[in-house]
Amino acid sequence: MLKIICLTAALGAALGTTAHAADLTFDGRQARAEAAAKGSFILHAPKREVRIAAAPMRSQTGSVMFDALFALAQQEMDQDRVDAIRDPAFDEGRPVPCECFQTGARWPYVWTRDVSFAADLALAKLDPKRTRQSLQFKLSAARDGHTPGLFVAQDTGSGGSWPISSDRVVWFLAARHLLDDPAFAEQVWQALQGTLAQDRAMVFDAQMGLYRGETSFLDWREQTYPDWTREDVRFIGDSYALSTNVLHYQALRLAQQMAAQLGDERSEQYKAWADALAVQIDARFWREDMGQYMSYIGEAAHPVPYAKIDLLGLSLGILADVLPAERARRALAGYPMGAAGSPVVWPQEAQQPIYHNRAIWPFVSAYSLRAARKVDDAPRIAAEIRSLMQGAALAGSNMENYELVTQAVHVDEGALSGPVVNSERQLWSVAGYLSMVTEGVFGVQDDGRVQPKLPAELVPELFGKQKRISLESGGKRYVLERPKQVGAGLLVAGKTRTRGATTTVQLVAAPAAASHEVPRADANARAPATPLAPQAKRNGKGWTVAVAAGQVLWQDGVAASASKGQVRVGDDGLQHCLSLTRREGSLESLHSPMVCVGPQQVLRGSRQWQFNAAKAGHVRLRLQYSNPNGPINTGVTAAVKQLAVQCKGQPPQRHTVALPHSVAAQDSTAATFAVPKGRCTVTLEEGFNMSALQHFAHYTGGKGGRDGVLNQAQVQALKMAPVAATEDAR
Repeated sequence: MLKIICLTAALGAALGTTAHAADLTFDGRQARAEAAAKGSFILHAPKREVRIAAAPMRSQTGSVMFDALFALAQQEMDQDRVDAIRDPAFDEGRPVPCECFQTGARWPYVWTRDVSFAADLALAKLDPKRTRQSLQFKLSAARDGHTPGLFVAQDTGSGGSWPISSDRVVWFLAARHLLDDPAFAEQVWQALQGTLAQDRAMVFDAQMGLYRGETSFLDWREQTYPDWTREDVRFIGDSYALSTNVLHYQALRLAQQMAAQLGDERSEQYKAWADALAVQIDARFWREDMGQYMSYIGEAAHPVPYAKIDLLGLSLGILADVLPAERARRALAGYPMGAAGSPVVWPQEAQQPIYHNRAIWPFVSAYSLRAARKVDDAPRIAAEIRSLMQGAALAGSNMENYELVTQAVHVDEGALSGPVVNSERQLWSVAGYLSMVTEGVFGVQDDGRVQPKLPAELVPELFGKQKRISLESGGKRYVLERPKQVGAGLLVAGKTRTRGATTTVQLVAAPAAASHEVPRADANARAPATPLAPQAKRNGKGWTVAVAAGQVLWQDGVAASASKGQVRVGDDGLQHCLSLTRREGSLESLHSPMVCVGPQQVLRGSRQWQFNAAKAGHVRLRLQYSNPNGPINTGVTAAVKQLAVQCKGQPPQRHTVALPHSVAAQDSTAATFAVPKGRCTVTLEEGFNMSALQHFAHYTGGKGGRDGVLNQAQVQALKMAPVAATEDAR
């Protein structure tokens, strides 16, 4: 509490001055901004001096620091404008002509999620032409000779990219702002059709009503997933992430809208898919005992809740109107927040270095600010504005990320030091800062309306002794007039008048809202260590599993009741899956590796298998395989296959399985089929992976690039287990 009070006082003193210089102090470090000639500034950060040129957009407030940092963000946006991009893994590091936005000082390339989030935050509005060109670079036709259409490229990633990572649909979050260009709008429509159809066939799980795949942006496995995913990402490809499902929901809504405008009958289909997905997102990810939406949940075979939350997923859900209003307000109000800002994930992992773990990411803070405006959360609006300012001022740049407690760009803790990787003028951080000023403070909307939601506590800091503050942007001027009585809570638009290019808004107190104060946990709290896998011992007609004090055994996605330190699992002729968590007070660990008990057949072979079902029911199929075509953390050669099941008297059934990069033989993702009594034949058919896109013909950092399409793995066997009837999507 003391640090928070000191921070507020320091910022208040810094921002409240009307002199030509302003100081900002936090954690023993000080930054100073001063106005210079002709609209320029000098920023004296703790370890550097930054000269900031006069910017095309200009804020005039009671804070020199605020005005200087807004100009800095524009200067860094301009530095991220390039005529060519390059990456060591593409075209052997040679420059590729592209009038694009590069990702940051250390990342001179265009990455799908980075440019898309940056565009959605600010760039699509501020530089639509270059943003379009950046997005177009991530569109691709197939090069396999038989797949028609246009697709969004999923960048290199976990286990060989898509479908282990499946958040490429974030591209449409950006593209929706740029549909005034007819040629680009046609490309968006083509990409929607191709990408959504492919994801529906190969990523969507009808049993759960959700899309599978990794959390968006949180793509360094063991930072947020259990450490046992370090060398086995199969679970990630089988699990379901809040953020990625919200992005699919948004893409479906855009498809619904564009189809309706074009008179395409598929509009109703897209609407039905989106409506159903919204229901599943709320039902599956909400965890009442935490008052939060989980970052991800377990696979269909074992759909356990995970005690991990993330701020981007929550914010995206709020902004998409996919979460019920009361739950949304409760979750955001209760999301942990420290003196320096909001962590991107919670709780933290004690044995992981600082990167996503124990970190603040400015672009996520900007989305949190946007979500807080939507639910009228004044304390979080104020906190995120301060956090964004403070990080940029003390670092002298809009950095990729910061350590959670000190907001430093690096903290030395031996093996846990970090952030492990960091970059100046990171594009989405720059965009987040610009969004904070134009929308978060001045309330300027995409359509030109001015709808401020300014916490009253920021008035002394932003206005100083001035009666008004202003923003000049795109030939227009927006003026906020100081309220006659400051009070508390939010200040919103009162009397608004427009004369020529100037819109003036008188700030007034918003009607008193119901209190949504929710106790917040320590932002830096560490989760208990993840237990080892449960040990199931055969005991008569079933199994006995020892459960130590403080542990919880989960069976088929549900917590089991232990008696005298044991749980009995009966043998009913079906496979059952188990995992353990550890609880310490109100904190809960991530799940142990999953162990399954019960009957299972291992059918040797690599292309076709037969089995006899003793009775009608459901079977879960997995391939046993190895995929040595790339490292665990990158590449584009996750093998994607179709299992085709033909049983007597039934039409053929097909489901997709993914065989990501592996370090040894392991199991693929799973597919569940309804089968009658009798013989069934299973055939392995081809699928589609990212190496099949023309975009990756330029990939020279691994297999599946310049040398051609590669969608192969070494299949050794098919595993077949009878399981309980699949639960219909709720």
